[in-house]
Amino acid sequence: MQPAVFNVGSPPRMSPSRISSPRISVVIPHMNQPQMLARCLASLRAGARQPDEIFVVDNGSTSNGVACLPTEVCAPYPNLRLLQEPTPGPGPARNLGVAAATGDILAFIDADCLADPQWLACAEAAMADPSAQILGGDVRIAYVDPGRLTQLEAYESIYAYRMDIYIARDGFTGTGNLVVRRDVMARVGPFAGIGVAEDIDWGQRATAMGIQIRYVPGMKAYHPARRKSSELKSKWDRHIAHAFALTQRKPRALAVWAAKIVAMVLSPLAEIPQIVTSDRVSGLRARALAFVGLTRIRLYRARMMTWLLFGGDEAVLAGRWNRGPQSATQSGNKSA
Repeated sequence: MQPAVFNVGSPPRMSPSRISSPRISVVIPHMNQPQMLARCLASLRAGARQPDEIFVVDNGSTSNGVACLPTEVCAPYPNLRLLQEPTPGPGPARNLGVAAATGDILAFIDADCLADPQWLACAEAAMADPSAQILGGDVRIAYVDPGRLTQLEAYESIYAYRMDIYIARDGFTGTGNLVVRRDVMARVGPFAGIGVAEDIDWGQRATAMGIQIRYVPGMKAYHPARRKSSELKSKWDRHIAHAFALTQRKPRALAVWAAKIVAMVLSPLAEIPQIVTSDRVSGLRARALAFVGLTRIRLYRARMMTWLLFGGDEAVLAGRWNRGPQSATQSGNKSA
C-alpha cells in the first residue's frame, strides 16, 4: 500500500520579506488525535514566525473501524498538505513528510503538542548561525489547571521530556521539538520504524557522525501530561523491553541488570534534592506529588525489570505499547 496525498489547500503567496528567509517546513505525525491536532495547528498559526508549509501525516486514524482522516481539522490552513502513511509508526510518518517537504529547514512537532508563539522564530534565529545543524528545544508540560497540578503533571514537569539532559548525556533529542537542516537530515538518513525508539536512534546516529545537537531553551513546545498512570507505564514497558533485549541474556549482563533493579528501588531517595530545588514546579504540594509519582513509576520499573530477569519475554512487554493514540507521538520521553 502506497502513501496517499490529500491536498487541502494551495500554497500561500510568499511575502517579499520572506523571500530572503529560509523556508521552514513543519512535519506533524498524527493518529486518532483530531482535537489535539486542531490545538497544535492553532498554536502554529498564532506564532510570531509562520511555517512556510505544514505536512500533517496521518498514520492510520480510524473511527469505528473505518479510516478517518483529519480533513476538516486541516482544511482551514492553506499552506497545509494532509498525507497518509500506512506503515505503522511515527518514524515512517515523519519520513513521508520529509520526502514531501521543500523547506531548507525541517521542524518536527507532535500532534498533541502546542508550539510556543516564539517556537519557529527562535529556531530561525538559531539557524542563522551557519554552524547550527540540529536543534532540540525545551518541552514543558501543558497544565489543565496551573493552580492545581495532578500527580502526573507534577512528576512529568520535573522528569519528562528533559531534552537538555538527553542532548548532553545521551546524544539525542525528542522529535516532538526537533529542527534540522534539510542537508543534515539527508546525511543522517530516515527515522527508523516502530520497532525502536526512533528519535533516540536517529539522534544517536547523528551524534555518532560528529553532528552536534544544540539545545535551544527558548524554542519551547508544550506537551500534555498523561491522564492515567497506565499510559506512562506502557511507555516504560517499551523502553525496558528494548533495553533488556540488548542484554542478550548473558550472565554478566544479567548481573548488571540485577544491580540496576536494586538501584532503581533505592533511587527515589536520591532524587529528593532535585525535586526540592527544581524550577520546573513551585510549591510544596507539587513537589510532594512529584516525589510520590517518581516513587510509583520507579517501583513499577523495578518490578518489570525483575520479571524480565526471571524469564519474562521482552516481546510481550513491548507489545503492550504499539498502536494506541500515543503511538504517533514523541517517543523520546524517557521520564525518570
